Amino acid sequence: MTQGFDVVRSLAAGVESRGNAWEFIRGFVANWSEALGDDDGWSEADLAAAEERLGVRLPLALREAYLLLGRRRDLTSNHDVLLSPSELYVDESKEALVFRHENQGVVSWGILLDKLTDDDPAVFIRADLADKAAERWESWLERLSLCFIEIVLSESLQADGEVCDFLSDFDDHGVDLVEQNCTRLPFPAYPMCEEEDTIRWFLGDDVLLRDDGIGLLARGRSEAALDGIRDLLPGDWLNDFR
Repeated sequence: MTQGFDVVRSLAAGVESRGNAWEFIRGFVANWSEALGDDDGWSEADLAAAEERLGVRLPLALREAYLLLGRRRDLTSNHDVLLSPSELYVDESKEALVFRHENQGVVSWGILLDKLTDDDPAVFIRADLADKAAERWESWLERLSLCFIEIVLSESLQADGEVCDFLSDFDDHGVDLVEQNCTRLPFPAYPMCEEEDTIRWFLGDDVLLRDDGIGLLARGRSEAALDGIRDLLPGDWLNDFR
């Protein structure tokens, strides 16, 4: 629990329904960043213009997410990029509506066109391969609202400032220490882009952790909280200059 906001309990509710997902995001952002404001989302006019240009109706969950936080790049685009309504597009194969890109453009996130009428459709991911014939839209998360929880959590780990860090030499001993000293967050297992490693989330003492299988990302609510996890897990932390 962090200053009255219970990350674990709120997230457990957030993964159960679309409305609870937005409540989790509001609470998390208010406690770990700057609270969402009335001007942080795109307008209905922006979304209507995108729909007219694309010739499709955007899923309800996508509309709600864009209206809630679409303009807050610090919550959506520190590393990977959430496309603006004017940047949304249908892929060349006419299979999916693309709404997010990996930071180097080698992976895209999309919603299958035949699922756009679903309120909270599944999200698929596709790698940009040298062999274009081998590119496939692969299942990623079963609901779009889950994807936006993931976006906010993941992008919070990539924020500017002195409260984020990365540990590359994260071995089995480090995994054991995290599992023994931190709480596993109740978020569904999902792959890291096109990789086979499954991402796991943990909460320590005022510190958010993402175990990617190949490294550990950390975000503290303060520098002291981040230093606490560095002390627990000695190693070559990218931003530790103490």
